[in-house]
Amino acid sequence: MVVRGGPDPPLCKIRWSLSSIDQGLRFDGPPDTLTLKAGTSTVMNMKTYTFKVVVEPDADRWHAYCPALQQYGASTWGYTREEVLKHINEVVQMISDELREDGIAIPDGPKDEVEVFSDERVAVTV
Repeated sequence: MVVRGGPDPPLCKIRWSLSSIDQGLRFDGPPDTLTLKAGTSTVMNMKTYTFKVVVEPDADRWHAYCPALQQYGASTWGYTREEVLKHINEVVQMISDELREDGIAIPDGPKDEVEVFSDERVAVTV
């Protein structure tokens, strides 16, 4: 499916199902086109989650885990600190996606491990 933002080229390709329509997306046009109108209506209620992660050296590798998602297997390793941070980011994203797909609430606490914002944000670690 191609998402079009008007007369411009497609913005992106997405997969959709009837459940996408049930979640408030409007289907207008031919069967292979989903028209989303930016600025005129809310497509989804998005939240931004910031999860605390713990990164530790482990012999010749690095280990990282996310305490708030540890019960779902949010841990990984890498040969460098940068690699393990990339991996834990991917793991947290995958777990969050799976929880949403399964209709399970993404943990929003404890407050020292998870921050939830009702708008979009970008996190930068320096």
